[in-house]
Amino acid sequence: MPALLINSLAAAPAFAQNTVAALPAANSGDSAWILTASALVLMMTLPGLALFYGGLVRAKNFLSVLVQCGAVAALASVLWIVIGYSLAFSANGNGFIGSFENVMFNGLLASIRDGQTTGELAFALFQMTFAIITPALIVGAWVERARFGWVVAFSGLWSLIVYVPVTRWVWGSGFLADQGVIDFAGGIVVHTTAGVSALVVALMLGKRIGFPRTLMLPHSPALTVAGAGLLWVGWFGFNGGSALAANDLAASAIINTHVGASVAALVWLLIERIKVGKATAVGFATGAVAGLATITPAAGVIGPGGAIILGILAAVICFWFVGLIKGTLKIDDSLDVFAVHGVGGILGSMLLAIFASEALGGAGYAEGTDMASQLWAQFKGVFIVAAYSAVATVIIGYLVSAILPMRVSEDQERDGLDISSHGERAWDLD
Repeated sequence: MPALLINSLAAAPAFAQNTVAALPAANSGDSAWILTASALVLMMTLPGLALFYGGLVRAKNFLSVLVQCGAVAALASVLWIVIGYSLAFSANGNGFIGSFENVMFNGLLASIRDGQTTGELAFALFQMTFAIITPALIVGAWVERARFGWVVAFSGLWSLIVYVPVTRWVWGSGFLADQGVIDFAGGIVVHTTAGVSALVVALMLGKRIGFPRTLMLPHSPALTVAGAGLLWVGWFGFNGGSALAANDLAASAIINTHVGASVAALVWLLIERIKVGKATAVGFATGAVAGLATITPAAGVIGPGGAIILGILAAVICFWFVGLIKGTLKIDDSLDVFAVHGVGGILGSMLLAIFASEALGGAGYAEGTDMASQLWAQFKGVFIVAAYSAVATVIIGYLVSAILPMRVSEDQERDGLDISSHGERAWDLD
């Protein structure tokens, strides 16, 4: 991939254009790819993430995970159309938040953002799928014990107070973009925000009854692997679509995505074989997702060699963090959202500064930028977003809990959320 691509990317990161220009017509090929990528990313949440998470919980809570993922996706979609996109990407506003000019997608029809070749309406749709999956990722931290009403209210406020401003800062020509922070497809905007918030929520909610003494085995590793497969395929749209065109940058991002996930899955299986004597289906799925999360921020700025190394590091470091969070610290981040998504996103966001080097097969640095200065920019971006996400999550969580309790009762938790919260069973075998 020519160095010119990364030079332009670093100067104005993907999604960071904020000027709307009325161009004659959108490129039909690029538009078709973005519309397809939008469908792929939506598939990541519904049904990919829902099945991935659902298979990891006990049978009595499977349906509740599906309902939570669905409700969060629906609410995030409405909020994005009504006001989220405008606050994140409007041409006016400032480096911290946008204006109200594009409320209800007003003014997007028949317009093209400066520097892009697709219509802005297609761009807004693509961005909506990111706004959907980010709060849905946090579901994995509170499964089997969070009250449904609290989940919905928290997710809506979190989307507006955490996701939208951070999107503006990094992708909407905000102050972090101005400081040279690169996040190709969401290592900071998606995985750092969701991962850090998940860890905070897990601490706020407390442990599930019996954790860590009682074994809480996944009720269906088969569904988890199927969900991971859907995530893997959908991630081609997640990262490849972030090129915002059907070009070599999209192809490079997809190749890096695939090889990073492949290597991470294989290394995770090897670690399991060495440590526990068995290579498991859940391990394969978790390793693949760790690799996908880690490669996301760097997919368009590194080469396949860098992607292989990131895949190895993703498996080793995320595996260690799973043990640290649950085993050593005894924090019940139930489905390892922070250890896999958060740590992976942070790791990739930092290391892209190294593997973007042309000497290491990457696309190079922007003029006036070198490895050290890019690494410093990435560190600032990760630290600011992580700190903001943590503080905002505490405030939102307790604010909502003043009206809607966070947690179900002990009896409801023992009965399972399928029955106690939704009055249905996922599996009726009578």
